[in-house]
Amino acid sequence: MAGELDGMKVAVLATDGVEQIELDRPWQALEEAGAEPELVSLESGSITAYDHIDKADTKKVDALVSTADPDVYAALVLPGGVINGDFVRADADAVAFVTSFFDAGKPVAAICHAPWVLIEAGVVKGRRMTSWPSLQTDLRNAGADWVDEEVVVDGNLTTSRKPDDLDAFTAAIVEQFARGEEDVAVGDDDEG
Repeated sequence: MAGELDGMKVAVLATDGVEQIELDRPWQALEEAGAEPELVSLESGSITAYDHIDKADTKKVDALVSTADPDVYAALVLPGGVINGDFVRADADAVAFVTSFFDAGKPVAAICHAPWVLIEAGVVKGRRMTSWPSLQTDLRNAGADWVDEEVVVDGNLTTSRKPDDLDAFTAAIVEQFARGEEDVAVGDDDEG
């Protein structure tokens, strides 16, 4: 994987309650492939990651979502965590930030509870995707074709279910991000 993403700036959007392993493992895979991940969050300072329902490490925030310029990032990663997914989807700036990646046809990856944010952004209709199983009804109601697979790539969107899928997820995002913007979004042709 070394060098596939040399110099690529990748936004990793997360806040308090992010599932630590779903933040750390993709971050590590991106760095090993030569990318430069940046933690974009709802507030400046640091966030507290979680190991399921227990507090884990704190992570330094690199950029504030309300002022971050999506144009400087080539791709976006949305780690999971119940608290994280709920807080991020409730933040209008975060939803607009996510939407801008889809509008630009840039690659996006989401795992576990992160697809809640994609529902809020209105970008799942007509997409084949996966998530933490408890989100399947939400995704289907939003028009997605939910499947129970460890990793699903649909156009510029890569999704996975849970921490056990991280090996497949990280390999898929490095491959997908290396292709960059050459893939066009498939699925929903509507605005937003």
